[in-house]
Amino acid sequence: MAVYKDGDKWRVIYRYTNYKGERKQTQKRGFATKREALGWEREVMLKSESKLDMTFGSFLEIYEADKKKRVKENTWESKSHVIRTKILPYFGERKIAEIEPRDVIAWQNEMLAYKGGNGEVYSPTYLKTIHAQLSAIFNHAVRFYHLPGNPAQKAGAMGSEEHKEMLFWTKEEYLKFADAMMDKPLSYYAFEMLYWCGVRLGEMLALTPSDFDFLRNTVTINKSYQRLKGRDVITSPKTAKSNRTIKMPHFLCEEMQEYIGMLYEIGKDERMFQVTKSYLHHEMDRGAKAAGVKRIRIHDLRHSHVSLS
Repeated sequence: MAVYKDGDKWRVIYRYTNYKGERKQTQKRGFATKREALGWEREVMLKSESKLDMTFGSFLEIYEADKKKRVKENTWESKSHVIRTKILPYFGERKIAEIEPRDVIAWQNEMLAYKGGNGEVYSPTYLKTIHAQLSAIFNHAVRFYHLPGNPAQKAGAMGSEEHKEMLFWTKEEYLKFADAMMDKPLSYYAFEMLYWCGVRLGEMLALTPSDFDFLRNTVTINKSYQRLKGRDVITSPKTAKSNRTIKMPHFLCEEMQEYIGMLYEIGKDERMFQVTKSYLHHEMDRGAKAAGVKRIRIHDLRHSHVSLS
């Protein structure tokens, strides 16, 4: 590495060997002081050598490079949000090897004491989630980068998993709801697929005309839809076993054929339900109120489907 004066700023040039054994060079400009430039140079050298004298923030860059390509994009975005907003602000500048269980306990106390503008606090489930993410980062450092131990594990968990009451609609309740939805065909047909086939919301939103075989009365589930950072993202289903072919009732096949016929010149691989999860959550509110039935989660429609058996 080398540090140079660059006008009224400082510049660092870094030469390294990549995993293929190729010599590479990169640089970073715009440091206000030589001290800042040397500090950045030191962190890059520590990361390249995987020395845990680096800051927690620098190790997170390694963690992201190791993990991001191994999980679905929407899964990484959920992890990244927790890391950026709940973990990095507290531990980012600390050297990862010097973080102790007492530091994690102090962080936990801040999370437990949080109150939002309206006095809301973090739920036990969310507290458990953010602690698990912190622990996962330390575990990665232990398993692959020789960190002696996991201070989050030693500090102990916080929060707990909430076991929400499992709600479902009877067939009579669903039919009342469906009747209230008929003023909006898209909503009506979307909920018909959710209820009668027991598919997940993301799976339903990813459906295309080519997924249906109306001769065999089946629908193939092999993808899921997410809206991430203003983009439509199609991923594989939640688990490998989620790839499946579902037998559809004859009346539902007729409804889906009718709905596809309403869509002007839709391509065989275009999404049939061009809405978001948020839209259907609002529709669930509207329909339940109009039908006079209890409001359940959209996820609970899967339990309602199972109850039909």
